[in-house]
Amino acid sequence: MIDDPRTLPHEAADRITKPFVRFLKIEAAAGGLLLLAVLLALALANSPWREAFLGFWETPIGLKFGSLDFTRSLRHWINDGLMTLFFFVLSLELKREIVLGELRNPRQAALPFAGAVGGMVVPVSLFLAMMYGQPGMHGWGTVMATDTAFVIGCLALFGNRIPPTLRLFLLSLAIFDDVGAILVVALGYGEALTWSALGLGLLGIGIVATASRLGIRSIPVYFFMGAAVWLCFDASGVHATIAGVILGLMTPTRIWVSDIRLRVILGRVLAAPNGDHRQGDVAGHHDLRQAGRALTESLSPVERLEIMLHPWVGFAIMPIFALANAGITIGGADFGQPVSVAIIVGLVLGKPIGVLGFSWLAVRSGLAVLAPGLSWPFIIAGSFLTGIGFTMSLFIASLAFDWSVLNAAKLGILSGSALSAMLGVALLIWLTQRRT
Repeated sequence: MIDDPRTLPHEAADRITKPFVRFLKIEAAAGGLLLLAVLLALALANSPWREAFLGFWETPIGLKFGSLDFTRSLRHWINDGLMTLFFFVLSLELKREIVLGELRNPRQAALPFAGAVGGMVVPVSLFLAMMYGQPGMHGWGTVMATDTAFVIGCLALFGNRIPPTLRLFLLSLAIFDDVGAILVVALGYGEALTWSALGLGLLGIGIVATASRLGIRSIPVYFFMGAAVWLCFDASGVHATIAGVILGLMTPTRIWVSDIRLRVILGRVLAAPNGDHRQGDVAGHHDLRQAGRALTESLSPVERLEIMLHPWVGFAIMPIFALANAGITIGGADFGQPVSVAIIVGLVLGKPIGVLGFSWLAVRSGLAVLAPGLSWPFIIAGSFLTGIGFTMSLFIASLAFDWSVLNAAKLGILSGSALSAMLGVALLIWLTQRRT
């Protein structure tokens, strides 16, 4: 990037802070849109158009090639197809933070990682204890994960009144949570394995890795290879969204065109008289094309893909997912059903106990350190926000529960997430008012 004397100098730290701030802004705005989608789904599911609305998501869509049948319901394509991009973007952000961002320090990364582990182990243990021997026990994965968009949306209400390190802690924890949950989904909620399809999927991943080592840099090429890997995983019995996690973590963070090389290439373009690149000036047009490619490649593939896909995930995929999955009938709802109670307890109590307890143990043992400005009262408030399990909880519930208990499970997820949000926000209001 060329320095503009009218602006502040460009620093290497900008490569760390600017992508992180952009991610937070998109997540905060996406959280508001996601809430509107949830309310709309609930309204339609409890309206005279209920049957048409719910039936719409079961519309079969797909292609058949002889004995191969890729026909799935619209809900399936959303939950297994579009959500793969959601996990792909989360994996990109996780890798960027670990390789380029604040989580490069292992002891700082250990704190949200320990919190994430506790936020999975404790609520799952509570859920299993409460559901032992009852229908729906297999749905323990619903209380594991944290909804990134809703958590960041809640934090956005407080602006700069809360420490930035709290946002980093909760964002990192939520991403660790979601990646861990999707790994559990792939192993615990898959179907009988088809080894030939799984082998083809792993071969496809090997081809992607080889193409990267050979220097192939075309995003459309990787898109088609990724789609092929997804189809193989979908046919294998392993949950297809794991392809998004694997491919995201494989995406390179290395910049192909350095700042020095970029300046030299752009210098050749700027050296042309009056910027004149007339038709017929073959060398000049070559320099322009090379400069355009150099500008693109001055960002790492992780950054470029995150910039490209994150708005689509936040403002399209997640609201569509909410519309397809959040519609439940409220009339006559029974909050006392065992699965609803177990999910509420897991999210509202299990998540904060696990996050706080394991974080404290990690710091106490010396494995982790508190980031500057991050205090235990704010961690306590943030730990309640981790009980907002909405997106991933609904995603896992759709895989784990049959129709006899699915509605009760969704009711527990919505209730537990709402209660966790209210408790976390109330604590943050109290803390921020004490500081003023």
